[in-house]
Amino acid sequence: MELILIVQALVLGIVEGLTEFLPVSSTGHLIIVGDALGFTGERAKTFEIFIQLGAILGVVWYYRGRLLELAAHAARPTERRFLLTLAIAFVPAAAVGVLAHSYIKAYLFDPLTVAGALVAGGIAILLIERRHREERARVHRYDALGYADAFRVGLAQMFALFPGVSRSGATIMGGLLAGLSRTAATEFSFFLAIPTMFAATLYDLARNLHALAPADVLLFGVGLVAAFLTALAVIRGFLIYVAHHSFRAFAWYRIGFGLLVLAWFW
Repeated sequence: MELILIVQALVLGIVEGLTEFLPVSSTGHLIIVGDALGFTGERAKTFEIFIQLGAILGVVWYYRGRLLELAAHAARPTERRFLLTLAIAFVPAAAVGVLAHSYIKAYLFDPLTVAGALVAGGIAILLIERRHREERARVHRYDALGYADAFRVGLAQMFALFPGVSRSGATIMGGLLAGLSRTAATEFSFFLAIPTMFAATLYDLARNLHALAPADVLLFGVGLVAAFLTALAVIRGFLIYVAHHSFRAFAWYRIGFGLLVLAWFW
């Protein structure tokens, strides 16, 4: 296998890990970086789907203790309640995603569409942050949401089906609108990513297995490991950041990056 392909896999894996859990849209970044590297086509699309598993495993590893506790004590009322809130938040986007998957892939995965979503999402974050008051937040723990709060976050996650919106951005902003603190909204978004991203990624892979070949094992493995290690570092750093800062910096970054995507593909 050519060294250039390994380098491309490494770079794209790092990009996936850096952007998957930040409110900046991993899709938008992978589109522009993949195009800049010349890594495009059906093989590239399957690769980008596959390396999401690395990012998911990053959040699973980070919260492994809590996940093991949930598995061991799922019958406890508090644990059962938290799992139910995750299920409630998961269902809206999952249901719409299954119904609209083909349409989204065929008509919305366009660089200019993604650019528009990046800019619109950045403006939305600025407006929500202007309204949000951290000291007035009702919920300060990710496992203390009410069922109505979880449903609101789930409705917000539906917007992430539109490429470029950002799943983490949509769920975190939905959490702020529902009355969660920034840290609670961010951590609930991380936990919600586990069932959502596993379901979406495995569903996509099942539909694209024909694009995989034995020769791709090393290429895909490098991307997955790079995404896992990078995502793990980002999760740690992001939680420290949101404990002391707003999301405005990410909003302005989205707007600038969206304009860059627009210029790149115009």
